[in-house]
Amino acid sequence: MTEGDGLFEAPGAGRATGGGGALSTTLHASAPLAVRMRPRTLDELVGQEQLRAPGAPLRQLIEGDQSMSLLLWGPPGTGKTTIASILSQQTDRRFVEVSAVSAGVKEVRAAIDAARGELAGGRRETVLFVDEVHRFSKAQQDALLPGVENRWVTLVAATTENPFFSVISPLLSRSLLLRLQSLTDDDIGAVVAQALVDERGLAGRFTLEEAALDHLVRLAGGDARRSLTYLEAAAGAASVRGSSVIDLESAETAVDQAAVRYDRQGDQHYDVTSAFIKSVRGSDADAALHYLARMMEAGEDPRFIARRLVILASEDIGLADPSALTTAVAAAQAVQLIGMPEAGLNLAHATIALAVAPKSNAVTTAIGAATADVRDGKIGPVPAHLRDAHYSGAKKLGHGSTYTYSHDAPYGIAEQQYAPDVVLDAEYYQPTALGAEAAVKERWERVRRIIRGKGSR
Repeated sequence: MTEGDGLFEAPGAGRATGGGGALSTTLHASAPLAVRMRPRTLDELVGQEQLRAPGAPLRQLIEGDQSMSLLLWGPPGTGKTTIASILSQQTDRRFVEVSAVSAGVKEVRAAIDAARGELAGGRRETVLFVDEVHRFSKAQQDALLPGVENRWVTLVAATTENPFFSVISPLLSRSLLLRLQSLTDDDIGAVVAQALVDERGLAGRFTLEEAALDHLVRLAGGDARRSLTYLEAAAGAASVRGSSVIDLESAETAVDQAAVRYDRQGDQHYDVTSAFIKSVRGSDADAALHYLARMMEAGEDPRFIARRLVILASEDIGLADPSALTTAVAAAQAVQLIGMPEAGLNLAHATIALAVAPKSNAVTTAIGAATADVRDGKIGPVPAHLRDAHYSGAKKLGHGSTYTYSHDAPYGIAEQQYAPDVVLDAEYYQPTALGAEAAVKERWERVRRIIRGKGSR
């Protein structure tokens, strides 16, 4: 079996060598840093505490040497391949990888047949790792079932997409589903720090300046594999310059991307966010896009950006464009569904739509005024005709007895007191004449006059 066939079998994979992981025997000095630094045990795995905790299903599976298929769901670079490798090494099983990009039903069946032959010959069990299993067709996924059902292989299937939509039900029901979380900046920093000193990595030959570390961590975007690839390239750039120090210039040169001066915990975070919101509020779509790009390039949490847009849609646009909130919420949902970098398009879409929309802060001032009255103690009793009249004895108390059903009144609007006496004349909502709110203003003023008995015009 060869990589050209869509299969990869690590020679000697899974042998208890006391050293590297399941692929350790194939490693050499020129292997990529990300491959050389692949964790060998669960304890070396960075992040995923929920999977590594004592008594967690994955730890029980590995340490108990059980035969159970796994379905690993999570973003790129969070350790899916690594977990398969660890399972193979720590349970002394062959490691065979099938690429869902290039393999077909023939290759899948060949891998399972080979694993079955190993078992029949009294040899080791096989860990069959299927990367990007969501790319497999239904027929290809069906081909995995015999091996899973009969336990000819321990299947470890990895996916970045929701398996409830992309994996067939029979395979899903026969596998233990484990959800991997995105790595934090601290996790990525720990991965980089370990690679700097580990003998399998850069072995202390380089030091990394803090500014360069921050740059690499931001560009990695929670992907451990990407962070090590960038570190290796930056070390190469420093080496070419005859330096053992990886500075910001080396890091920028290596990944061909300038560092964005932006501290997500400091003043720049608040300044850029403030400028972004004020640019959208001020209807300058170009400036808003500039600040959006700065935040995204610096690795700002896209969910944070989306939340700010959802707030702005009601705070600064309101009923001047009733579709603004729908647009912002849709963008926030798209961020959750799609993830970066593609979700950047959804954020840009919402940013432009909200920037060019007519603006009104009438919703903000209305709820602010109503809240101020409540806090000032203006909380009168609910008018008797509006009170709940469903329970026994309510009518004796006069609850609801004089209530006018709105749909029975002309235009569906009845002259009737709704507010408590203490705020009877309050006019919290003051619509503007901007955008769609102009029509709302005209209607609301007529409706308010009818309700309060001040005429229909």
